[in-house]
Amino acid sequence: MPNYWLVKTEPQEYSLADLERDGVTQWTGVHNPLAKKHLAAMSRGDLVLVYHTGNERQIVGLAEVAAAGAEPQLRFRQRFTKPVPLAAIKAQPQLRDWALVRQGRLSVMPVTLTQWKLVQKMMSES
Repeated sequence: MPNYWLVKTEPQEYSLADLERDGVTQWTGVHNPLAKKHLAAMSRGDLVLVYHTGNERQIVGLAEVAAAGAEPQLRFRQRFTKPVPLAAIKAQPQLRDWALVRQGRLSVMPVTLTQWKLVQKMMSES
């Protein structure tokens, strides 16, 4: 069973559309030590939620770890037809302890199976 992650990206710098166009990219430019630790913990086949920061502030799609390492390669998997906005995530009591809510500046974070399932459910309801 794969592990689950979330990566944040500024869509003006590198968006999900860029990843879709490129197919695969090396995830670079992470400077926070905890975020770098999370990147290094990713394994091939892990699933990754892609979150747009800035004015969007929503989970917009899905990637997969194509190659592990300190700067892993992410492969485009899917664009969500119903993105999940941060406001909706913050409104969920079960997600209040998620680093996405608690540590707003952290750019790479683990996602628990419970969090993953809730996000999937929110995509189908929105």
